[in-house]
Amino acid sequence: SSTLVTAGIYLMIRFNFLLMNYYLNKILLYLSVMTMFMSALSANYEYDLKKIIALSTLSQLGLMMSILSISLYKLAFFHLLMHALFKALLFLCSGMMIHNFKNFQDIRSMGMIFKLMPMFSICYNISIFILCGIPFLSGFYSKDLILEFFSMSSMNFFIYMIIFVSMSLTVAYSTRLIMYSMMKNLNFLNLFQFFDENYIMLKSMYIMLFLSIFMGSIMNWLIFPIPLFIFLIIMKKNLIFFMMIMGMLLGIFIYMINFKKKWMNLYMNFIMNK
Repeated sequence: SSTLVTAGIYLMIRFNFLLMNYYLNKILLYLSVMTMFMSALSANYEYDLKKIIALSTLSQLGLMMSILSISLYKLAFFHLLMHALFKALLFLCSGMMIHNFKNFQDIRSMGMIFKLMPMFSICYNISIFILCGIPFLSGFYSKDLILEFFSMSSMNFFIYMIIFVSMSLTVAYSTRLIMYSMMKNLNFLNLFQFFDENYIMLKSMYIMLFLSIFMGSIMNWLIFPIPLFIFLIIMKKNLIFFMMIMGMLLGIFIYMINFKKKWMNLYMNFIMNK
């Protein structure tokens, strides 16, 4: 799924000569940036695991289209390949999680997975870290280049702000997903329903995990044999990491608000019934 939905992006990369129009590129840029922002914002308020991953895919499609609209075709293709790797791993992890939870997809029913399925949790968390663009993982090599090219280009402040806010929202819903699935207590079945011994699934995840970690640097040298020259002031370089930290804090804040609201509702129901 992570590769099939990007087939349209690949076709637009191959037929890039059709996009050599200033007004068409401007329309594509605005549409892709708003798609990226709205899907990342919506993912922060979803509780269905599949919907969160689908909205994250839509957000990454908007990111690819935005870099395609400023005529950086190789960079769009580079991010397409990196997205296919880590999103395939994330789909494998989510499928195994839904299978263990007996086809329940609500993340509010999940919790303590790192204790119940430790090897699975390693693959799951690393795939989310790659989606966030944590340094020296495969997602970092493409997303960092994209954000630095946007920082270096001469576009209006609205586009620049929306792109960085969308990146921060991506980190926010990823952090929220980890908090719900890993940190909080289990709200579903008893502990004996969960296991980490599906070796066929784990072997597939290990292969994708290896590719997701190391293929970023390898493909970077293959696609860009001549290193790209990017000149930015230190404030713009640090802005990327600042927005990542802000997104992580926002994800924890959204999780804590929902967590407190749940216990407040339980307390009020107890008082009213009493």
